[in-house]
Amino acid sequence: MEDNKKWEDISEELSKVKKNVKNSLNEENIIDDLKESLFESLQNTSKLLKTILENIDSTIKDDEIRKDTKEVINKINSEVVETLKSSGLRIKDNLFEEE
Repeated sequence: MEDNKKWEDISEELSKVKKNVKNSLNEENIIDDLKESLFESLQNTSKLLKTILENIDSTIKDDEIRKDTKEVINKINSEVVETLKSSGLRIKDNLFEEE
């Protein structure tokens, strides 16, 4: 009877380990999903900023206004990149830079 108790204990421990492994994998999947979502957001932001710069070039005729507006967009871009870097996230330095 004592042997049965040992096997029950072992079975119970294995169930706990299985549950912990499953929870850990779910957490890792969530983290991976969040990383992927963040990267996609960064890519979309990059595309948006590039589109804005292209629109500025094509629509604003006054050179000084165009230059000033592009400087503002570039400052926004720099702030986004610096905020991400200071938060400990690793991103490509040229993610937002113009090609």
